[in-house]
Amino acid sequence: MGPVKVRGGERWFALATGLSGRLGLTEAAPLVTLSLVGLLGWGFIEIAGEVTEGSTLTFDRKLLLGLRNPSNLADPIGPGWLEEVGRDLTGLGGHAILGLITLATISYLLMTRRRGAALLVLASVGGGMIVSTLLKFGFERARPDLVPHGAQVYTASFPSGHAMLSAVVYLTLGALLARIHKPRRVKLFFIGFAIVLTVMVGCSRVYLGVHWPSDVLAGWCVGGAWAGLCWYVALLLQRRGQVETKAPPAPGADVGKG
Repeated sequence: MGPVKVRGGERWFALATGLSGRLGLTEAAPLVTLSLVGLLGWGFIEIAGEVTEGSTLTFDRKLLLGLRNPSNLADPIGPGWLEEVGRDLTGLGGHAILGLITLATISYLLMTRRRGAALLVLASVGGGMIVSTLLKFGFERARPDLVPHGAQVYTASFPSGHAMLSAVVYLTLGALLARIHKPRRVKLFFIGFAIVLTVMVGCSRVYLGVHWPSDVLAGWCVGGAWAGLCWYVALLLQRRGQVETKAPPAPGADVGKG
């Protein structure tokens, strides 16, 4: 696959980061977020175009076969336990796990009276699932047939639903957790851990032979773009007081004070 052409996205991102130096972090956050959305969206469009033209097949085949034992394509490289780890990691991007995490998060936000934040999570994840389904139906790319699959698959290949939805869920939750904590190191931890989880899920799909590498790259791009777009909207709503970063005081909390 040739290099992704993102000159327009790079110019947009450079402009945003340049302005962020003149603006405060709070003022710059929506601008930088929207720039990342544009950059990732541009990346997805470029990858999708190359996949449609068949330009990624050489890259996809080389990487997929490189992760297999040449004498036995049913055997991924590495020790036996590594394949089991791959299955465990790929499960973190499955609909059941992501659904449970989303449900638990929404329940927690509702119990702590952060209704706007709960609605944000629901819209981000629910909308992401719809976008993922529509894209799969639109492209209808067949799954890899070079190697035996290390996990059960039921849908089309492009883009990777596991890569996309793990990006949507984990990046949204990571950004939400980072937003409600002040220490910079804590913010970086949540964002960094969300990115690491997303990357591991996507890599496991290629390792298990159920996705072409370009499927995963596209899933990361569109998932990150969707999560960023939802977060951009959340930042705008938060300025209007419609998305909470802190739980409202409990009724009667100030009784007896003064």
